[in-house]
Amino acid sequence: MTLPSPAPAVQRRPLPASPERWDEWHSSDIGRVFLVLDTGTSGLSAAEANARLARFGPNALPAAPRRGPLRRFLAQFNHVLIFLLLGATALTLALGHRLDAGVILGVVLINAVIGLVQEGRAERALEAIGAMLSPMATALRAGQRVRLPAHDLVPGDVVLLEAGDRIPADLRLFESRALQIDESALTGESVPVVKDVAASPALAALGDRSCMAYSGTLVTVGTGRGVTVATGASTELGRISGLVSSVRTVTSPLIRRMDAFSRRLVIAVLVFGAATLAAAVLWRGYAFADAFLAAVSLVVAGIPEGLPAVMTITLAVGVQVMARRNAIVRRLPAIETLGSVSIICTDKTGTLTLNQMTVVSPVPLNASEADLARAAILASDAEEREDGLLVGDPMETALLRFARDAGLDPRAERKAHPRLDAIPFDAAHRFLASLNRSGDAAMAFIKGAPESVLAMCSTQDGLSGEEPLQIARCHEVVHHLASQGQRVIAVARKLMAENATDIDFPHLQSGAVLVGLIGLEDPPKEEAVNAVSDCRAAGIRVKMITGDHAATAKAIAHRLGLENPNEAVTGAELDELDAAAFSAVAHRVDVFARVSPDHKLRLVEALQSGGAIVAMTGDGVNDAPALKRADVGVAMGQRGTDAAKEAAAIVLADDNFATIARAVAAGRTVYDNLRKVILFELPTNGGEAIVVIATILAGVTMPITPLQVLWVNMVTAVTLSVALAFEPAEPGVMRRPPRPVAAPLLSRFLVWRISLVSLLFGAAVFAFFLWARARGAGLEEARTIAVNVLVVGEIFYLFSTRFLRGWSLTWRGVLGTPAVIVCVGVVVVLQLLFTYAPPFQVLFESRPVSLPDGAAIVGSGVALLLIMEADKATYRWRRRRKTLIEPSPTQP
Repeated sequence: MTLPSPAPAVQRRPLPASPERWDEWHSSDIGRVFLVLDTGTSGLSAAEANARLARFGPNALPAAPRRGPLRRFLAQFNHVLIFLLLGATALTLALGHRLDAGVILGVVLINAVIGLVQEGRAERALEAIGAMLSPMATALRAGQRVRLPAHDLVPGDVVLLEAGDRIPADLRLFESRALQIDESALTGESVPVVKDVAASPALAALGDRSCMAYSGTLVTVGTGRGVTVATGASTELGRISGLVSSVRTVTSPLIRRMDAFSRRLVIAVLVFGAATLAAAVLWRGYAFADAFLAAVSLVVAGIPEGLPAVMTITLAVGVQVMARRNAIVRRLPAIETLGSVSIICTDKTGTLTLNQMTVVSPVPLNASEADLARAAILASDAEEREDGLLVGDPMETALLRFARDAGLDPRAERKAHPRLDAIPFDAAHRFLASLNRSGDAAMAFIKGAPESVLAMCSTQDGLSGEEPLQIARCHEVVHHLASQGQRVIAVARKLMAENATDIDFPHLQSGAVLVGLIGLEDPPKEEAVNAVSDCRAAGIRVKMITGDHAATAKAIAHRLGLENPNEAVTGAELDELDAAAFSAVAHRVDVFARVSPDHKLRLVEALQSGGAIVAMTGDGVNDAPALKRADVGVAMGQRGTDAAKEAAAIVLADDNFATIARAVAAGRTVYDNLRKVILFELPTNGGEAIVVIATILAGVTMPITPLQVLWVNMVTAVTLSVALAFEPAEPGVMRRPPRPVAAPLLSRFLVWRISLVSLLFGAAVFAFFLWARARGAGLEEARTIAVNVLVVGEIFYLFSTRFLRGWSLTWRGVLGTPAVIVCVGVVVVLQLLFTYAPPFQVLFESRPVSLPDGAAIVGSGVALLLIMEADKATYRWRRRRKTLIEPSPTQP
């Protein structure tokens, strides 16, 4: 229906300086809209369109500013861990070891390159949103139909819409012929929205503005015309783009913990170095140059040069594990962050549900589902192609599937009952009627909203023929199905005159026979139900945030088993809350319906401000701001928009919420393994530092040279710690609560373990060195023995570290994983080369070790393992005495 030109009595308003300054498009009648835009149903003249293009700019999203490659590369070095490595490089150069300095600098450069590759992916979310704009549009210019680039559209242009078109700008509709638009990417609405031309309430949510067509959405059925009210950055899509660009990405818990840990470690190493320098000069009487060299040795010994590289390897192993589980990681720290998640905010449509309307409650009144299905598909426009693909409105394609399940062939039924005429579906009358030839008779089949169809019916089908219409009972059934979140349609038929060839509204005012009622829904995925249960067992709360209706969302929440499915809060209700009430609702409620991108973003921020680590899942452009803001953004890989994928840190290849639960388990395992790596590496550095300090205090020769320290740190320790990156998940990994946000990287237990092992390493190295020197061994031989004691101690300590609280003296503990066997084998070969190969003896000043000395060295490793197992037993005994529940082996 095309509306007339506006009445002259309405006072003309000037065109807004920029379209976003007027937000009454959806709530104003079309006449007022035309006046404000100074246009009409024939569109703008070419001259006026050009003038407005110069005034408002092209219909395109602004390009995000980008840093140059050099600035982006230098920014990769602005990290405390990198400063730590650069400091190690400088100190190693000060010792004159250029090769070792080059190795450390190589680690720095590799980390920088990895960061450079990851840099800027969030900005590409803006480009992905921009790609959703239609490249071409059909418009009226001075009454003439023209095809023009979409970026040339201006406010006031009249745009023509047909099925299959992507909306090129925000439009106020003034003509709608059975027009339906898929707005799921923008609003989360699970089915296409029926459009009309009547003004919507001023406070209507975005998904309820039936007179508007928004940029980036897709016409599925019908035709229409609309006047352009916003272009480029002023559109709803542009507003979301602005949100994405303004959202600050949250630093991952791992990076925050590692920053704090690294700062403390740097301070501790520098303080001990300065104290060692002062003690050597002022107390032991060392020359300043010799004392400074000893202090530098302490700093080199105290810095775990290989730790960042091993951490990167551990995360990379996690990437491979998660890829095998259909979770594609785009940012490495997101793996560990996912393991720390305490709340998952998830979209409904396509994430928890199939994103496919399905008949779930057929109510045939004559007990024959085939009769009901036949009438429903004859009153539908969806089609089944020869290849079996269903094309058309999602609700009507659901009816075709229902008919096939009832044993009917939709194409054969339509061939047997050819259509003569039809009344298309329209929002004004809310039904579709089809006139079909049925044998010698003409029959009208009607399908639509129950209130519209029931008003035409006087009788209903029954088991023994037609019966009087039980209107009250029908309304009860409709209410019951709707209360379960189902969308209900009624199906009827009416016998027409035998020679009827057309159909119109007067023909259907009464006398129809109700065939039945049909309830449809987008059902939850079975795997999603199990995944929600797994998440709850792991202490993770799942919250549904959707653009769909509250009743539908609550029904799905009940079937999914959410913690609080009985309460649903809408976006309009959220807008009425102050900050404190908003935060309280965000934490208490698990179902949020009819929400906008702003609401999703605010909910994520409110949960984060309360101390939660939040994962956000989604697939639409409306999810992009919240995906970027969340601690972990998880996008759907199959149905997800490019904008959602670019804003997310993880993409699910199978669009399955259950994959998130598996990814959480993988993330927790990665975090456990990272802590094992730190727990393994730090005692080596601690033991070396203790040796240097003890040497200064005792005034004896250094048991290990700085080059030998670097050999242990960069070759053997790193090789062995890599094995921990491949450790499988510990038992009960998904039966423990998420880690608190404020939990330190190293608990008191781990600090005790690191301190104990450092003392044992230092004492063993110093004791074996002094023992070798006391029995007449040369300095090089004694130092070689000391280095081997340290390396053998690392090997046995590796087997203890694999199980922080559980016994290591088991077949599983002794045999290890393939990675453990390989890494231990590599270290044994390297250490044999270090000890016996002439080139290594020249480079590292090492000497051969006798068989008895080798046996003693191995014995020291066995003794260390037994001490560690005794310490574990003591800890368990203390815990039992306090009558506390034994914590998970991987959560010390």
